[in-house]
Amino acid sequence: MRNITFPQGDTVPVLGQGTWMMGEKPERRRDEIAALRLGVSLGMTLVDTAEMYGEGATESLVGEALDGMRDEVFLVSKVYPHNASQRGVVAACERSLKRLRTDRIDLYLLHWRGDVPLEDTIAGFEALIEAGKIRQWGVSNFDADDMDELFDAPGGTACATDQVLLNLSRRGPEFDLMPWLATNRLPMMAYSPIEQGRLPTNGVLSEIARKRHVEPLQIALAWVLSRPGVIAIPKAGSEAHVRANRAAHDIKLSDEELNLLDHHFEAPSRKRPLEMI
Repeated sequence: MRNITFPQGDTVPVLGQGTWMMGEKPERRRDEIAALRLGVSLGMTLVDTAEMYGEGATESLVGEALDGMRDEVFLVSKVYPHNASQRGVVAACERSLKRLRTDRIDLYLLHWRGDVPLEDTIAGFEALIEAGKIRQWGVSNFDADDMDELFDAPGGTACATDQVLLNLSRRGPEFDLMPWLATNRLPMMAYSPIEQGRLPTNGVLSEIARKRHVEPLQIALAWVLSRPGVIAIPKAGSEAHVRANRAAHDIKLSDEELNLLDHHFEAPSRKRPLEMI
């Protein structure tokens, strides 16, 4: 699998696993755990979660799924903005660690920007690094101007990544955020890379998929994976879905196919507000 490197030196696969809305329905728990474990075995060793997901239920599922596999995984979690004060972020991390059944989080993100001053959150992150509870930190749902403010804050240049919404129908970050991250040598993490399965699968996606004997949403995921400097974290709640995502990694879209997709899902020609789901 292709890899990407964070500024601090950690190398991770460009295709990881998201977990939003997992762990919330008991009847799906066994399948979701099996899916996560299969994904790790197939090389999708970056696993992303958050304290917000299921109000901790998803982190608990991830902790159970990764039992015996923790050292194989690059584990990402996120803190609520209202928990992101200097002391609050430390307490929130401790709760996440307990649910995740681990002694450290590899990458800890501020889930979105709130009212807490950035310098207070950064100070809390630095305390967690000093204590060995997290290895590095980053942000999520920050636009280019937010990233400017972050980098101007004391310690802000230690940020490892920005996790945002990016897929064929939500291409706003390509206009200014992706260039900003590239200039500052930060990878982007793309959540909902297939719009939670809601992308229109007729038309050009279906046409390209039919010629390649794959599924349309695999083409959509392959497009995200073709973006330079991007890590995609699709969710998969079944083993079949995990295998489909893994297969999408190996689809190399031609210039002609990329041009077709650009024609039907246009890149932004002006600044768009950052979108969140």
